[in-house]
Amino acid sequence: MSKIVPNHIPAKGWKGGFIENHPELQYKDGVADLSTIKFNKNLECVDNIERQQRVLWPEFTWLTIHDDPDSRCFQMFAPDISRAGYDATGQNWAVICPQQGTYIKGFGTINVEVTVDKQRGWVNETDKSLAIDMVVKPKIWFSKDANQSSLGKFLWGAFDLLNLFHHLPISKDQAINLHTHRTYKMDHVEDPEVIFVRDKLYTPKALDHLPVFTLHNGEAWNYANLEVGIGEIAKTGNDFVDSFNQLVMNLFNVGSGNLLQKDSVLAWNVWVDAPTIVDQTEWRNHAQYWRTSIDVDHASPDGDGSKVRYADGTEFSVVEELLQEALDAIRKLVAGYILKM
Repeated sequence: MSKIVPNHIPAKGWKGGFIENHPELQYKDGVADLSTIKFNKNLECVDNIERQQRVLWPEFTWLTIHDDPDSRCFQMFAPDISRAGYDATGQNWAVICPQQGTYIKGFGTINVEVTVDKQRGWVNETDKSLAIDMVVKPKIWFSKDANQSSLGKFLWGAFDLLNLFHHLPISKDQAINLHTHRTYKMDHVEDPEVIFVRDKLYTPKALDHLPVFTLHNGEAWNYANLEVGIGEIAKTGNDFVDSFNQLVMNLFNVGSGNLLQKDSVLAWNVWVDAPTIVDQTEWRNHAQYWRTSIDVDHASPDGDGSKVRYADGTEFSVVEELLQEALDAIRKLVAGYILKM
């Protein structure tokens, strides 16, 4: 389990110099323009990583109902779901992506991974600043509950049959792909898929006023923030699979409080521990180990996050009738398709 540590002197080995040698990448009037450096494929540069900052307090926020500020919810995801990895000079080379599982009793866990396709950026330990650009590809898939209900047993038997003919999202390799986009225009970046991770010099509107229970000033070393717009599910070209995937997304949103509903904005503060030395083997294994733990026992290997709460601290509760309706919709689609086979 990751040890949550208070502020302390960072691990020895920091040299710095990357941002000082690239003044064009520094913040100017609250904006950091990284367009003059190239993107790196996220998984191809792990050999360059020497240092890391682990996101031990990932605080997310979103509206459970469109255009209703009173519906805003907050949740701290599980510790160590994300990290920034960089060399001793401060050039960032990789970002471990956040993962989350929504457990539906008797059915299974719907897993979400925000896969980082490519990234570029810098980290400066000296003044606790950073700027990172990412292109992310959210993936959604589900895994079986060991103690399924009768409906769950029917569905999973049908999934195994139908998966012989169609690629259903029952593994990461066959996951639902979700389009995302940047929520605000930046003149220096034309690609709307590029998402910005920025330090305290820029704060998205959704993070202007946060409840005290989402703040970690007394225990975290630093924090940064980002936000992403949620788009459509990527079409597969198969009408049945596209209909099935939409119903799975509906089920996930009912269970999670509309975390990934279309046209919403998901924002989060990434509160990190002090910089530490990277074990590159551990870095490579971390994400897979994390997700596998969710599949096995629906728990996070480094401890669970918080409940979904409103600003006043009231817990969000799933409407069981809506959850059952979402499961029934999947059952009806699957049963109808099997009868036609």
